Formats: sequence, C-alpha cells, structure tokens
Amino acid sequence: MRRRQFITLIGGAAAAWPIASRATSEELRRIGFLGATTSSVSGTWLSVLTQRLRELGWVEGRNLRIVVGWAEGRNDRAAEIARELATANVELIVTYATGPTIAVKRVTATIPIVFALAADPVGSGLVASLARPGSNATGLSSVNLDLVGKRVELLREIVPGLRGLAVLGNVGVADSAHELREVLKAAEMLGLEATPAEIKVAADIAPALEAIKPEQQALFVVADALTVTNRAQIISWAQAQRRPAMYSNRAFVAAGGLMSYGPDFFSLFRRAAELSDKILRGAKPADIPVEQPTKFELMINLKTAKALGLVVPEAFLIRADGVIE
Repeated sequence: MRRRQFITLIGGAAAAWPIASRATSEELRRIGFLGATTSSVSGTWLSVLTQRLRELGWVEGRNLRIVVGWAEGRNDRAAEIARELATANVELIVTYATGPTIAVKRVTATIPIVFALAADPVGSGLVASLARPGSNATGLSSVNLDLVGKRVELLREIVPGLRGLAVLGNVGVADSAHELREVLKAAEMLGLEATPAEIKVAADIAPALEAIKPEQQALFVVADALTVTNRAQIISWAQAQRRPAMYSNRAFVAAGGLMSYGPDFFSLFRRAAELSDKILRGAKPADIPVEQPTKFELMINLKTAKALGLVVPEAFLIRADGVIE
C-alpha cells in the first residue's frame, strides 16, 4: 500500500476509507480531526465533539464529513497527519494538545483551527492573546500551569507523611517541560523533595519509572499526548510499585489511576464543537477569543486507594466530584 492508512473518514454508513480514495460530495462540509493519542484512549472525546455538532445541525453523512487521524502520542506522526489534513480539502481542523496544534499551524496559515485544549496557548505561540487570537487558530485553554499547586496539595492531603515526589514529564514538548518545572517549584514550596523523571518518547517511560527511588513515595504525571497515550503502562507501574499518583483528568482514574484534578474534558470538547459551528457558519478564528474552562473535577478511585493501603478522608470524599468504588 502506497500510503499508511492512519487517516479515515467517518460519516453516514460508519465506514472508514483511506484518504487516498476519499469520496467527496458538494453538499457535505468537510472538517479534519487530529487526535493527539489513539482512538481507544481518546475516542470518547471525538464522540462528544461529533454528538454536539449533531445537536447543532451538523450530521455525519448528511451535511458533514470528518477526516480523522490519530497521532498515537508521536510528534512525527502528528506532523504527517497535519500535512495530510492540510491537503484533504477540509475547511476546518479540530485538534487538542499543544504539540498537534502547533503541527497543524506549521502547515497552514489559512485553514481555521480549533483546539479543544492547550496548556498555554499564548506562551506556546498558538495565539497572540486570549482575547484576540489574531491568526487562524482559536479554542480553549486547559490552564494546566495554574492547577499545578492545587494538584500537589491534593496529593499531599491524601498521602500521609508525604516527603518525596517523582514527577514524570515529557521534556521534548515545551509546555510539558514548563509544567514539570512548575511542579518541582510547587513541591519545594510545600516542603517536598521532588525529582524529575524525564521522557521524550514512549521507549523512555519504562526506564524513567524504574529509576524512581523508594523515597519518592508518590508520582505526579504531567499530562501530554505521550503520557496520555501510554497511561495504561504508567498506571500499571504505579499499582505494582504501590505509588499513589496524581493525574490530570478522569480518564486516568477510570483506567485505574488513583486520583485526578483538572478541567472537565467533556465540556471542553462540547465547547470546541460550538466554536467549530461558529466558524462553519462564517466566523473567523482570529475574532473568537480563546476560552478557559469553567468546570473542574476532582476524581478519586477508592478501589485503587484501598489497594495502596490509603484511607481517604471523609472531607476529601465530600469534595470529590466523582468517586469510583
């Protein structure tokens, strides 16, 4: 086969075709979707997006076709999919995470881009400012950097006598590297000794985890496409090594992770669909302010807590937005 089939079309009959043999129809509006991870990991977010688009009148197979590609947490693959989408006659590209969004921006300055979440849209150069994006991209910020201190505090609250912390983060991505440094600072301010566990590719994860010392009693996982894609491996290690861990969103907790605190991703992807609707109806991304999340979730997996020998305080459970038993 001449071209790898990692881009598919979804629509009417729920069939998937390689982009090289795509069918077009004058009545169908075509948009692209670049997933930072995999369909099995983040397919639910695409479903939320398409469901909200449907509610707004954009129905796959009737007046909408979505060209989908999954980058599997790899920067090189994200770049290749971005190039494919830029030549696929789409009039809008939806993505999430800073790396894939930057990959799309590098290949097109004209096709509108909606990012469902980005840690620091201004600092990473995605937009000129939150109020006035000023280019072909707009979307929603995940405000990850603003949540770092709160996440460390919550982890300390649930782990009695916490003194040492390992911080797993992808230093190959500027946003993640920045967040890792912020976690180290926040931990120091709280009297914890934090040690970075740096990764750049999936092959780095196992040795980085194996290098974590016993005195590093807990784990803080910096969220990005790489760690989300490989969350099963990270969660499995944390369980086997009896390390309490803090994650960024409920998907980790649903997969067996101990706890998470962060924005409601479902709300972000629904809002991304609404911004996409505006653009499909004629609005320009440069004129649509980047939004910040309004809903945050504290999630706890009591089954995992029990396996780790942790007693979750009643006050913590009362504050939790979701409890998995």
